[in-house]
Amino acid sequence: MIPACLPPRDVTRPSVPLPPGACDTHAHVFGPADRFPYSDDRSYTPPDAPLEKYLGMLDALGFARGVLVQGSAHGRDNSAMLDALKREPNRLRGVAVADANVSPDELRAWGALGVRGLRFNHFFRGGQLHYRGGIPLSEASRLAPLMAELGWHLQLWIDVKDLPETIPHLKALRLPVVIDHMGLARAADGLAQHGLAALCDLLASGRGWVKLSGAYRVSTQEPGFEDADAIIRALIDANPDRCVWGTDWPHTGSHGHAQSAAAPPVTYRPLDAAALLEQLVACAGDAAVVDKILVDNPARLYGF
Repeated sequence: MIPACLPPRDVTRPSVPLPPGACDTHAHVFGPADRFPYSDDRSYTPPDAPLEKYLGMLDALGFARGVLVQGSAHGRDNSAMLDALKREPNRLRGVAVADANVSPDELRAWGALGVRGLRFNHFFRGGQLHYRGGIPLSEASRLAPLMAELGWHLQLWIDVKDLPETIPHLKALRLPVVIDHMGLARAADGLAQHGLAALCDLLASGRGWVKLSGAYRVSTQEPGFEDADAIIRALIDANPDRCVWGTDWPHTGSHGHAQSAAAPPVTYRPLDAAALLEQLVACAGDAAVVDKILVDNPARLYGF
């Protein structure tokens, strides 16, 4: 049986107003399933989270812009995400999934709609890719030349412990690299954990970016996930010019996901996106750094 996720909670406004042009760089649209069916080969069944609900969430938090990332529940069918980009060309950008069977003309058409990168899965548990429906990193070498032509980046879903041996392959691709969800660095393992220094070095070099999203994926300290603060601050300190942030709406991942090799639980307490945003602002500690993470860096990375 495929686990089902609960719908997201209603969004409240954060206590601190966001700067003009703020961008949520990681969220998903799912369904509605009667129009955009979910993949038969999926790891979870999300709640229907269509464009209208996503835009309502952006408005409630105060975001001017958003970046939609293809979720694995839709597999390799990017239709829901691409439809959203068509409907909101000024406000939204996208990160798609594709293998080498997708034609160059189709990828160029996606670029015209606002796609700015491709997402690859290099996140293993028990020797297997943990989420079904993603594209393995091994496919990237065949797509990299066209991605470079289009000015796209490679977004990578990876556990930070696997990053050191993966970096040589990433360098060979000669593409900007964006690491998902802080590389799932385990908050409980602290700043000395294997792979975190490699991620900080990647940021410091200017060759990579990181999404400071998914604090609830790396921490089990509910409800505030306070032990993720040190990871967030370390990544910002490494290079604030290469950090972005996202809601990860509608929060299909389980709490403490990075600590468990098991499949995501079927239920969890719905998260307060405003509280996650306030955590980022507190960790940034300075309005100028907040502006970089929420406004300037996303504008540069996604071409707003």
